[in-house]
Amino acid sequence: MVPPAPRAPPRPAPPGSVRIIGGRWRGSKLPVAAAPGLRPTSDRARETLFNWLQPVLPGARVLDLFAGSGALGLEALSRGAREVLLVERDPALAQSLRETCGRLGAGDAATVLRADALELLRTPVHGRFDLVFVDPPFADGLWDGVLAGLAPWLADDAWLYMESASTGSAAPGPGWRLHRESASRDARHSLFRREP
Repeated sequence: MVPPAPRAPPRPAPPGSVRIIGGRWRGSKLPVAAAPGLRPTSDRARETLFNWLQPVLPGARVLDLFAGSGALGLEALSRGAREVLLVERDPALAQSLRETCGRLGAGDAATVLRADALELLRTPVHGRFDLVFVDPPFADGLWDGVLAGLAPWLADDAWLYMESASTGSAAPGPGWRLHRESASRDARHSLFRREP
């Protein structure tokens, strides 16, 4: 009896993708790697968010602190933001972001910085931002450190988008006014405006 041929190891699932919903890069796909804690904001939630933000985006400086796939920061750039700083700690994700920015032709408008967000916030050297996206891995307990370090990075009338677990909501504390909020099965989506 001939022994069965050894089975080939299963092939890893190909990475998924999300698409840019609006603006000059509408329909462009952004790769999504299988990385711990990475869960891009859904198309529906992003569409709602960017409807809220549309008057704010033209000419804005944007900081995407936990960039992951770049879905938030690159959507903002696609819709008229002047520039975006995409911060990502994972080296493979940061490299993927650089490749995506090159493919889109983002040029100097998009900067990818491989860095830990909490460490970066302790050294404000990149100027002040009009809009900040904070969408960290939910299980990592990063909210207090991020919110404590944001102030020097913000324009006086900055906007702050926070995505947190649906079971609890994070809030930036005094000096912020809730502008809009929505929830999905997996997450709470909150947009705040800094009070002068």
